[in-house]
Amino acid sequence: MELQIIGKNVKVTQSMRDYVQKKIDRLVRYLPTIEDAKVEINQEKTKAPEHRFTVQITIRNKGMLLRGEERSINVNAAVDMVAEVLARQIKRHKGKVNKKDKSVLTARKAGEEVIAVTGKRRASLPEVVKVKRFIVKSMTVDESTEQMELLGHDFFLFVNDENGELNLIYRRKDGNYGLIVPEMA
Repeated sequence: MELQIIGKNVKVTQSMRDYVQKKIDRLVRYLPTIEDAKVEINQEKTKAPEHRFTVQITIRNKGMLLRGEERSINVNAAVDMVAEVLARQIKRHKGKVNKKDKSVLTARKAGEEVIAVTGKRRASLPEVVKVKRFIVKSMTVDESTEQMELLGHDFFLFVNDENGELNLIYRRKDGNYGLIVPEMA
């Protein structure tokens, strides 16, 4: 596994590197196939000391990305918190994979029984069970954020007045907004 540690506005000391390496090694126990990990440590000049250091860890594992970000008064506390977040994500992912494997096996058995009884094969993958249609209105980014807040949603799909394209606005963990502008490949 390749470990990359980057410091922004902070010098990464050997003790920081050792501490991060120790925490990443614990994550490898949960998920031994981790290909690489990127750790970004950022020190910000804020009035609130509990938001002074931001640690963001991105783990790549067989094409899947896991990412966690936490803020704290010191680097070690932030590393501890983000390691806990990633451990929960890994456990949840492994649970979903195991549950999916079990459900596929159960569905296959049920499908075999259906084939035996009816002679027809049934799909074993999850299905789209609800389709929701709505009119997408043309509006500015500011209007879309207001509409999203009025509805109490975490995201909102709209046609951007500026470029006439379909955009998605969403609420970020830090309370700000993100805008997704799709591009065709």
